[in-house]
Amino acid sequence: MYASLLTFKTAPGKRTEAEGLADAMNPVLKGMKGLKTVVYIVDSDNNEYGSFSTWETKEDLGAAINSIQPKLQELLGPIAIEPPVRKIYEVYEPKT
Repeated sequence: MYASLLTFKTAPGKRTEAEGLADAMNPVLKGMKGLKTVVYIVDSDNNEYGSFSTWETKEDLGAAINSIQPKLQELLGPIAIEPPVRKIYEVYEPKT
């Protein structure tokens, strides 16, 4: 299993717009092959927002990123003050 952590910063007072981005992207993500979970994260004190998702395979995650990147850039354009940061992780699942 693999995980993606995507974070981005906004100017102050953009929480509603960041939540709107999550609302718009959630149905798209939910329909993607290999998605296991997705949650949206908020640090309103620092104007940081993002998502954490887990995927069945690295290939599923890669295909999802390639597919949603144009829409994500379009939605982030008006609200992000820095380029988003995405980190990819392999997930370790304990045996016990």
